[in-house]
Amino acid sequence: MTENRELSLSSDTMDAYVSLFGLNDQNMALVEQECGVSVSLRDSKLIIQGEPDRLEIAEQSIRLLLNMIHRNEYVDRVRIRYVISMVREGRADQIEESLRNVIAITHRGKQITCKTIGQQEYVQTIRKNMLTFAVGPAGTGKTYLAMALAVMALKNKEAERIILTRPAVEAGEKLGFLPGDLTQKVDPYLRPLYDAMYDFMGADAYTRLLERGIVEVAPLAYMRGRTLSDAFIILDEAQNTTSEQMKMFLTRMGFHSRVIVTGDITQTDLPPGKKSGLAEAIELLRNIPGIGIVEMTGKDIVRHELVQRIVEAYENKTRREQGTESVSPG
Repeated sequence: MTENRELSLSSDTMDAYVSLFGLNDQNMALVEQECGVSVSLRDSKLIIQGEPDRLEIAEQSIRLLLNMIHRNEYVDRVRIRYVISMVREGRADQIEESLRNVIAITHRGKQITCKTIGQQEYVQTIRKNMLTFAVGPAGTGKTYLAMALAVMALKNKEAERIILTRPAVEAGEKLGFLPGDLTQKVDPYLRPLYDAMYDFMGADAYTRLLERGIVEVAPLAYMRGRTLSDAFIILDEAQNTTSEQMKMFLTRMGFHSRVIVTGDITQTDLPPGKKSGLAEAIELLRNIPGIGIVEMTGKDIVRHELVQRIVEAYENKTRREQGTESVSPG
């Protein structure tokens, strides 16, 4: 039986509805398609038509999306699909909680919040553990959120310095003999870390902290022989570490330090036959108290919709291959 549900709009909510409908009503068309309802705007009311159970999902989803828009969050097709899927699973309250939890504020005043439940669990795991491994596909916010927490720890005097590192492994390309000094040679590998720090600190503040040694950005090889105490340490692109490198890095951890190791095990650039140090570490350390392991999925991708589809296509290919390999003849 088809029913109607009305949402009354206030004058300040009307602007949010314009954003929710999107260009040529594309966003609302997606809501209608995903929820199996019909939505129209009449005077100052939003009219939703459909079966009772579908109406409930559509209304909850629209209210959540409006809350995001009020918080200046960007609502696109990926976010719409994610919100609807979480409402279907009965996890709407968790989305609301993540929206209220401000992780950090950029130097331009933008509030950074978790965009998915997976991101919320990631942040909570970092706060509870001294060492956290985060694995998942590109675009899930692993590095960016870790950087946000590092900057907040520095501002709150929970850490005396930030150390950012990653292995200098070429992603399938031979860069040859790069010009310049050692810093300039490794700069291309560390550029993503610079970009995130600029976002939170601004270029000038970042440069000053770098000169004072409060922020250090260096290739993984520079960590050998050191003890890193009173620091917030992030190892990025850890899928490209060897077993020996990972062991070396993890044993650098000193007192009052927090370590985050991020990577995507499906995108290893190591030579064929060489096992990722990240994959091995997760196997060995999974059940040790004080070590958190977060596995993010395609649902947590917050980049362009196509990125999510690309990741899903590769994951499906991997599952098919594993399914084939696991079946052996008689």
